[in-house]
Formats: sequence, structure tokens, C-alpha cells
Amino acid sequence: MAINIEDLRRLARRRLPRALFDFVDGGGGDEWSVRENRAAFERITFRPRVLVDVSKRDMTTTVLGQKLASPVVCAPTGMPGLLWPRGEVEAAKAAARVGSIYTLATRATCSIEEVAEAANGRVWFQVYVWQDRELTRKLVERAEAAGAKAMFLTVDVQVVSQRERDLRNGFTVPPKVTLKNATDTLRKVDWLWRMLRGPKITDRNFLGLSTRAGGSDLVRLGGYVNSLYDPSVDWDDFRWFRSLWKGPLVIKGITTAEDARLAVDHGADGVVVSNHGGRQLDYMPASIDALPEVVDAIGGRAEVLLDSGVRRGTDVVKALALGARACMVGRPYLWGLASGGQPGVERAITILNSEIDRTLALVGRPTLADLDPSAVRHAQRVASPAAIPAV
Repeated sequence: MAINIEDLRRLARRRLPRALFDFVDGGGGDEWSVRENRAAFERITFRPRVLVDVSKRDMTTTVLGQKLASPVVCAPTGMPGLLWPRGEVEAAKAAARVGSIYTLATRATCSIEEVAEAANGRVWFQVYVWQDRELTRKLVERAEAAGAKAMFLTVDVQVVSQRERDLRNGFTVPPKVTLKNATDTLRKVDWLWRMLRGPKITDRNFLGLSTRAGGSDLVRLGGYVNSLYDPSVDWDDFRWFRSLWKGPLVIKGITTAEDARLAVDHGADGVVVSNHGGRQLDYMPASIDALPEVVDAIGGRAEVLLDSGVRRGTDVVKALALGARACMVGRPYLWGLASGGQPGVERAITILNSEIDRTLALVGRPTLADLDPSAVRHAQRVASPAAIPAV
């Protein structure tokens, strides 16, 4: 039985083809930012208070008007259906069951309508401002009609990064069995059997939205969607997007005070401090290191969420002490999904929630409202052995 998120990661590694595991696990370039996301959390320690009555603890919260059982929500991640059939539906049902909420990525193997129905409306939706503005408008209208509670606009994918694990593995979407990966793929019998029996994998939110896609299979449709990323998007485009969506609107991918202030000035209801899990620009600071700067810049005018690097309930408590309203988790729920479908995702969130509850007791802060910067201290950065020059 998995007792922590790393256990779920190991299970996922055993059950997925290597190329698919690396697709989830890997990052951009040298993956320095992937490692730094974890190292930064490890540099933060607690300042516990003792002789505090912690017999009654409460980690419920409200984020963007949504009541949650804990400050842990599922981040938008591309194509979870590659890990488990109808993966987005499985994850959304799991999140709703444990009192969390699921954020559906635009690039998904299940549609916004399917996911919203499965989660009884407990769903947020993530989108980009695509080159095809009319297609963008249609996606927003569908999300509204499906009952999405909030919209997340991702702004840090001006172009898609180079993810070298994927290049070395010859990873494709959908995955293909080749001479290079045949032995590894065919050994993952359970995954292979599930995928062969499951529904056809495609970019389901884009089906029927454009005649320029050239087909409904994932290769043609995926190629068309890849061409839609727009490196020209600016704050004027955000202002246009704000006019499309009347509900809570969050910008995902903010790491500086300057952009945080601009986001709020242009009408954002929240921001996600995120370096995209280290999957885009490498050598970005860890999200947790960028968090205080963003929190100070916003000054309570909008909600601040943190994404990237969360693996423990202690990480969540540290982020909330530094001003985050909640944390979004991506890889942890994906590893849970790969290890066991809906129950695996439930297990991932439950593990984090149990660790949060235990941490609140041990630091002497029985409620989330009791957390503030005095609950943590930053240790001095120590160079890694690889960074220390040889004598």
C-alpha cells in the first residue's frame, strides 16, 4: 500500500512504459527547475509552537468561491487518458469524492462536458489564448455551458519547450510500439490491455471545432492543436479574454511581482505561482521561492495559488504559511491515476490531506487561518555537490 506520494511514483514507474512515465516525470532542458522545485521546499523549515491546543483541527477552505475539504486541488495536466482510460473523468470523480476539485486541461482525452457531468459540476477549466481566437471563444462558451466554476488561463507556453527525455525515448502521442521500445511496452501488460480496451485517444475538446484539423485522430488533430500556440499573446489579448468569461479568472504561470500586479490590474481574480513544474523554461526559480514576492505584490487583491513541486503535506503547509490560498498538484495525482485509476487519485489526495492535518498539529497551528510567515524559516542555500568546483 502506498503511504506517501513517492510510493505512488514508484508504482507508476513499474506500471507505465518508460517513455510514458518519463513524459509525466520529466521537464525542460537539463531539468534543473524540476529538481529546484523540490530543493527549495527542503530549504524551508518550521518554527513550531508548543503548548497549543490542537485537539480540534480544521483544514477546510474556500478557493474562488468553491468550498474545499482541504487546500489541495488537481492542476491542469495534458492527456491523463494516456495513463488510464478516461483518465480525466476518473480523476475528476476522485477529486469530487474527497472534497477537492479537478482542473481540466484543454488538451484532454475527455471533453469538458463529460468531465463536468462526472464531477457533478466540481470542475475548473484551463485554456490558452490560441491563434484561432474564434476557437478560443467556442471553448470558453462550452466551459460556461458545462458549468465550469472558474477559468485558468495558462500564459507560460509561448512556445513548447524541448523535453529531452521525450526526444531520447522517441515519445509520441498516442504512444507507438517501435523496435526500440517494444520489449518495455509489451511487458506492461495491464496498461496495454486497458488502453486497447479503452476509448480512442484524441484531443476530445477540439473535435468538430475546426475544419482545418484534417481529421479526428490524435495524430492529425494533435498536430493541428500544436500549431495553435500563439507567441504574440499580450496583455491586450488578456483583456479580450477577460471579456469572454464572467466568472472567476485565474492566470497560471506568474513568478514575478511585476506580472502579478499587471494581472490584477487587468482583472484577474487570482494567479497561480508556477514554473510549469519545470516543464517549460529551465533555470527558473522554484515556485515556492517566487511565492512571497507575488503575494506581497498582490497585497490581498486576488487569490494566490501555488503549483509545482508539491510532494508532501508539509509542502502545502509551508506554501500557505507564505501566503498561498491553496496548492495545485499535477504529478502526484497523475502517479496515483497510473497506479490505480480513480482510487489511486483518491489515495494521492488523501495522503496529502493526512500529512497536512498531522503537520498542523505538530507546528501548533490548528487551522489554516493560524498559518503565517512566522510558522516557517528559510535555511541558507547550500550549493549542491555538483555545483562545488573541484579543488
